[in-house]
Amino acid sequence: MKSDGGTIRYIHETPPEFGVPTAIAKGVEWLRLPLPMALDHVNCWILDEGDGAVTIVDTGFDSRKTRDLWTRALDGRRVARVVVTHHHPDHVGLAGWFQAEHGTELLMPRTGWLMARMLTLDLQERPAPETLAFWRAAGMPSEMIEARAAERPFNFADVVTPLPLGYRRLMNEDMICLGGRWWHIHCGDGHAPEHATLWEEDGPLVLGGDQFLPSISPNLGIYATEPEADPVGEWMASCERFRGLATPDRIVLPGHKLPYRGLDTRLRQLIENHDGALDRLRSHMTEPRSAVECFRPLFKREIGTAEYGLALVEAVAHCQHLVHRGEVLRETGTDGVWRFALR
Repeated sequence: MKSDGGTIRYIHETPPEFGVPTAIAKGVEWLRLPLPMALDHVNCWILDEGDGAVTIVDTGFDSRKTRDLWTRALDGRRVARVVVTHHHPDHVGLAGWFQAEHGTELLMPRTGWLMARMLTLDLQERPAPETLAFWRAAGMPSEMIEARAAERPFNFADVVTPLPLGYRRLMNEDMICLGGRWWHIHCGDGHAPEHATLWEEDGPLVLGGDQFLPSISPNLGIYATEPEADPVGEWMASCERFRGLATPDRIVLPGHKLPYRGLDTRLRQLIENHDGALDRLRSHMTEPRSAVECFRPLFKREIGTAEYGLALVEAVAHCQHLVHRGEVLRETGTDGVWRFALR
């Protein structure tokens, strides 16, 4: 994987087996856990605190299988702290279980904690009217909206343990001691609000969550909860800001895929990826288009049913970013569909 003469170099060519802790650095273990989706795993990290105690970074979904894998992987070690990089369910899913069952302290950004706690309490048997209107505005076909309106939607609480009251805030530009190392906290936006990344002081390690994934770009989506957001703009600004920290010696421990060196190269690739997608959208918007009508130029492939929801929110986000830039006008038709066209 190359860009502008730079290279991504993987630290391990193959991942460990699910649930088997693997040493990645002194006092740091890599635990790979399964996910029931196309992206079939999440990476969690175990930091040795001494005296039989550990800090874990991210948790995987709440499921009986994942709890069993954690129990075997810890092998009697006490979980003193859980660090959650951001509020998405594959990262926060078992945080509440560790708190309630193991007396663990939870550390995460304030926005992430508020989002996770709110979403675990937001149970829906059918999609909310605002969600149906948002799908219609994005250009989802009416027959698909009708079918989904009659189905129980995915609920955050399906895979996330309720969070008890109480957590410790991770703040941008602060420092924290974990696993005998000092870490600088730097937060990014776009994929998730106030996403925490941790950068080792006087060492190469970066706990990157989903902010610094190799080989794939994390989803940047707009939802009915904040339909006028600009996650693409926030993501691009975060990548530019992180480039100032991405020295060649850094080793990224990401939330998915393989640990690697070459963070500056990867940040350039992520920026170039979205710049290219936006250029293709500009060429496509010579006449008014719905977000769904932008799938082909944006993703350069057909979108199947399983990935339709994530594709829709990402398409809206890229179209809306061009609106925020003042390059595109968005008009709502009599059918309730947003259509985007170059000014």
